[in-house]
Amino acid sequence: MIDPGRVEAILAKCRLAPCIDSLGLRLVECDEGSCKLTARHDPRFNGLLPGFHGGMLANVADCVAWFAIVTLTGPDEPLVTTDMQLRYLGACVGDATATARVIKLGRTLCPVAIDIFDASGRHVVCGQVTYIRIAALGAPAP
Repeated sequence: MIDPGRVEAILAKCRLAPCIDSLGLRLVECDEGSCKLTARHDPRFNGLLPGFHGGMLANVADCVAWFAIVTLTGPDEPLVTTDMQLRYLGACVGDATATARVIKLGRTLCPVAIDIFDASGRHVVCGQVTYIRIAALGAPAP
């Protein structure tokens, strides 16, 4: 079980990132190495078809992966996305729920498995997002 103080520190850090509010992200639950968020669908960000634009879902995937990693590292460790591989399984109409599970908290790389479901619970995205731990490279924090 994750320490409640760590959860509050994660939420405090999130308040500094405008994308969290823009996506209407809300933390539903988290544990060591895993996380579940909801994302509010905003029609202003639709593509040509109604529903979540794929790029917006990629942003949700990126965010939920960060949340899962910082349940292990704490929110102050500098992390940067290195890559993501997403498979879109269907249209996401309405709000979305995203889950993430850290595959490995490596010394340098942290791959995270993600899944996104639409408002009816239909699986619409699966994939992997990988972050790099900047401090492990000896580079100054951004």
